[in-house]
Amino acid sequence: MVDDPENVNQVVEQRKAVADTPGYELPLLLFAGFRSLIDALHAELARQGHPEVRPAYGFAMQAIGPAGATASDIGRRLGVSKQAAGKTVDRLLTLGYAERANDPTDARRKLIRLTPHGLDALARSAAIFDELRAEWARAIGPERLRDLESALRTVTPPDNFRLDAAGWLGGA
Repeated sequence: MVDDPENVNQVVEQRKAVADTPGYELPLLLFAGFRSLIDALHAELARQGHPEVRPAYGFAMQAIGPAGATASDIGRRLGVSKQAAGKTVDRLLTLGYAERANDPTDARRKLIRLTPHGLDALARSAAIFDELRAEWARAIGPERLRDLESALRTVTPPDNFRLDAAGWLGGA
């Protein structure tokens, strides 16, 4: 029970005496690092001619991939319903980042494919991420950054590069 409602982290503060760094800081620091990279990416994408791109659109464009995908595939890859994926796809279509096309293997299905505009946004994103990584290397040193990346690879499952962030954030 919390004795002082002004200090809801009393239990956490008491644990600091036991451990150097409280456990709750790790996910917060990882998220803050992720957020700083994503925010910087989108600010630069806007300067480079893609002001309408949002983080969800980037995930969706990755889920569409170079070969295209159906709305059901996109929803599955993102961990959201077909309807939720459809809303994001509709926005990508409206903005010119994606297009609908016939599936050459099944005439009943429609594929969502990236347009040259969508491919340009992804290519620029990759280049911007390279520059952001270089900024981190300048800030903390290239060896420390490589150590950080190596450590994160060690503690994350190899198949954990999933795009379904909405699922664990409670979106679907």
